[in-house]
Formats: sequence, C-alpha cells, structure tokens
Amino acid sequence: MLTPVIDPEGAPFWRYAAQGELRVQACADCGELRFPPRPCCPHCRSFGTEWRPVSGHGRVWSYVVPHPPLLPDYAERAPYNVIVVELEEAPHIRLVGNLVSEAGAPIDSLPVERVRIGAKVRFVHDPVSGLPQWVLERP
Repeated sequence: MLTPVIDPEGAPFWRYAAQGELRVQACADCGELRFPPRPCCPHCRSFGTEWRPVSGHGRVWSYVVPHPPLLPDYAERAPYNVIVVELEEAPHIRLVGNLVSEAGAPIDSLPVERVRIGAKVRFVHDPVSGLPQWVLERP
C-alpha cells in the first residue's frame, strides 16, 4: 500500500496522526486554521505557525469507489472507498481518507453501500500504519 510523501510543512500532521491525534496547522498570529500545511498564512501573510488539536468530527463531503483499481495491492482490496471529510470546526478544511468499520480495519472493511455524502464521521487511526482513518458516528 502507498505511504504518504511527507514534506517538512506536513510532517507534524503525520506525526500527530500516528499518535492518534488529529491536529491541523494554524496561524500563530491570526489563528486561522489551514490545510494543507504551508509556511505562510494565506490570510495575514504571517510565517508563525502552530499545530492545534481539532475534535476529529466531520462529515463526508464526497467519496469515490475506484473502478478499476490501478495498483495490484489495491485491486486485492476492491471494492473500497476513498472519502473527503469536511471538518466540523473548520468546514473549509477537507481531509482525504478511508471510511472503515473500526480503527485499524482494512480499507475494504465497510461495505461501500454504507458510505453516504453528509454522513457524520470521526477520526481514528490505524495503530499499525499510523495513518488517519474515519468511522461512522452512528454505525
């Protein structure tokens, strides 16, 4: 399975996620939350940054069920979902991941028929890979 390419600006996001914590970059001056991480605030142009914890609650903004899977490791898991989650406290921030049955479950663990736009989800992490995952608020 593919692993994320980690650049210096995004490294803290992945480090916190591997610890089971969802944090996003914020401007240390104006407080605006931003994602993807970048060196300069697009609102006030400050270079001051900090990483703030967020609730990990959101909703499915969009999703796709890839057909056909293009990479062999993913073909073995098909069908699976890839979702875009809009964060509850920052709707302008959208994160990509998989909706799974429980933390650490494989990407094909939830039947694709259960994925719905607008469904409430919460962040979990895979304790083995450290990658962020999402589960339904009300299974």
